[in-house]
Amino acid sequence: MSPGSPKKLPRSDEEASRNRGMNRGDNVDGGGFSWLTALGFLFLTFNSGMAIHRSDGEPGAVVFVVASYLDLVFLFVCLRVFERTPRGSPRREWLKAAVWALTTLLTVMFSHKVAAIMPPVVAGAVWVMAFVTIAGGLYAFFIHKDKEAQLEADNRR
Repeated sequence: MSPGSPKKLPRSDEEASRNRGMNRGDNVDGGGFSWLTALGFLFLTFNSGMAIHRSDGEPGAVVFVVASYLDLVFLFVCLRVFERTPRGSPRREWLKAAVWALTTLLTVMFSHKVAAIMPPVVAGAVWVMAFVTIAGGLYAFFIHKDKEAQLEADNRR
């Protein structure tokens, strides 16, 4: 930390609870309904339906669209539950693993689709970027400890 930068004070429980989740609406403790989230899911559902319609019933394309749609829905549910789970809960670690697995699945699925239509050298670059992204997610979720978590651990001692 540079000498001129202000020192962050630990948050109160009330402030941490208020700032934990994004897009919660006015209800801090419950899960407020968000029109933006509903609109996003409506858009995702419409586009997935249109992709299935345009696939002319090709089984591979339909499976890809349905799997991608379900993966995204499960991913958003896991993220929503993760936001609401208290720090230090063992459930958070399981949710992080689920989020990482779901994002890894999406990355591999889309990389496979993109690499299939690219020249070999570009396809190789697509796979390298995919694996770097997956490794970065693994590092961010399971190896790197954020400063706020470190402060909490230091305060417990």
